[in-house]
Amino acid sequence: MATAFSKKVAANSSSMKAAIVPRTGRSLTITKALASANNSSFQGLNVAPKNRVSSSQRSVISRRNTVTAQAKVGSSLAEFLVEATTDVKLRQLMTSMSEAIRTIAYKVRTASCAGTACVNSFGDEQLAVDMVADKLLFDALRFSHVCSYACSEEVPEPVSMGGQGFSVAFDPLDGSSIVDTNFAVGTIFGVWPGDKLVGVTGRDQVAAGMGVFGPRTVYVIAIKGYPGTFEFLLQDDGKWLCVKETTEIGEGKLFAPGNLRATFDNPAYERLVNYYLGEKYTLRYTGGMVPDVFQILVKEKGVFTNVTSPTTKAKLRILFEVAPLALLVENAGGASSGDGQCVSSLDIPINVHDQRTQVCFGSKGEVKRFEEYMYGNSPRFSEVAAKA
Repeated sequence: MATAFSKKVAANSSSMKAAIVPRTGRSLTITKALASANNSSFQGLNVAPKNRVSSSQRSVISRRNTVTAQAKVGSSLAEFLVEATTDVKLRQLMTSMSEAIRTIAYKVRTASCAGTACVNSFGDEQLAVDMVADKLLFDALRFSHVCSYACSEEVPEPVSMGGQGFSVAFDPLDGSSIVDTNFAVGTIFGVWPGDKLVGVTGRDQVAAGMGVFGPRTVYVIAIKGYPGTFEFLLQDDGKWLCVKETTEIGEGKLFAPGNLRATFDNPAYERLVNYYLGEKYTLRYTGGMVPDVFQILVKEKGVFTNVTSPTTKAKLRILFEVAPLALLVENAGGASSGDGQCVSSLDIPINVHDQRTQVCFGSKGEVKRFEEYMYGNSPRFSEVAAKA
């Protein structure tokens, strides 16, 4: 009997090794494979009663739980969404956006940037690829059947999408003016429940995401209530694979200072930039907000600033850019500051679609420093430090 039992356990171990792939993801495929291997290996075996678990069974259970508990890196997008939210409509919407981003990546790679196409309602010049990206995203939301209204930086008035569940605001191609220089550019979007895109705040979002189009194409998403911000890499077969989970933004000397022109007539911003230089921070600035904020998630440190002055007005729109990026950064363990009020960018009331703000994204320590230099103090972070 002992010999037969050993053979059964050995067979079970062999089956499990064949089923487990060398990744650290809590993949549904892995879980199903383990369940299948466990069931087939122990068929017909006389095991101990339920209240008595043998050492070999404990080993199997422990191993299965270890694999299941590491559910993120290595998962497909579909597997991750099943784990991150029980809302089937939200899964559909995030999947539809991923399909649009995959197509936009191809269009960006093959776009001709010799001239411009038109001017949007705000008077900003657009490259032809902007219009293509805008149409692809509207089409994706319309065909998802789970979107009530959508608006974009190029079409700021909400358009009915014919579905029910969510409303989406997006910047179809942030940084389009640097496409011709072959710098990284990206898509930004935020998802709000229901059919309202004004009279809300960024904290009301149920999800946010961005596509980054550079040497690699990545899809970065955050789901409200599910800790972490997740990076999915586009594979050659068109599938998305989770390659990074960010849950903490630490302290580190890396800065991306937007709108440096403001230092000429904003003394507070000048002092802050001089601090970065004096402390020998590493400058990493491309001129595109998507890659400049994305690097904070990848490097898990750093700060991005975009400040106004009497002669340089705010350009960044809360609905289309700032609020979605704030959710991505804060879900990853970082912080944000907006509107010159020492508040999170997620807490700024959005009263009009074109509402704009100055902003800071980064580690909590860097955002605290930003507020102290710009506004004299940072009460919300000081209170947290005092309580700790």
